[in-house]
Amino acid sequence: MVIGVISDTHGKLTKQALEALKGSEIIIHAGDVGGAEILKALEEVAPVYAVRGNTDISEWGRTLPMTQMLEAGGKTIYVLHDIATMDLNPQAANIDIVIYGHSHIPKEERQDGILYFNPGSAGPRRFRLPVCLGRIRVENGEIDAQWINLDR
Repeated sequence: MVIGVISDTHGKLTKQALEALKGSEIIIHAGDVGGAEILKALEEVAPVYAVRGNTDISEWGRTLPMTQMLEAGGKTIYVLHDIATMDLNPQAANIDIVIYGHSHIPKEERQDGILYFNPGSAGPRRFRLPVCLGRIRVENGEIDAQWINLDR
């Protein structure tokens, strides 16, 4: 199972991002989408699961759920925008992967057998942070996460 992970597009989706997401079986967008056209473009690549970010305040943005729980590749995935707002215990909920955005900082951390993954920001550059997205592969029960740099 190949999962494309993107966040903080803020209304900007580049050709490089779409190209990098090709081959994904699903795409997860961790918020600050910026508009329905972003999700429509992503849906041309693979089915999309998206959550609302703090800047998704338009009427359309308010239709997005704050969190999503889904199963992919035999793993339970919890998606939210800002990790600081997580209001459940992932271990107690049998979650394997927590995907989040908000900080624009790519991060991978494993605690108690759970992968916490921030794909960074694929939208407009912020400060000196990289423009990137992520890919998670689930194969034979193993979870492998990586970032794809879009700065090229």
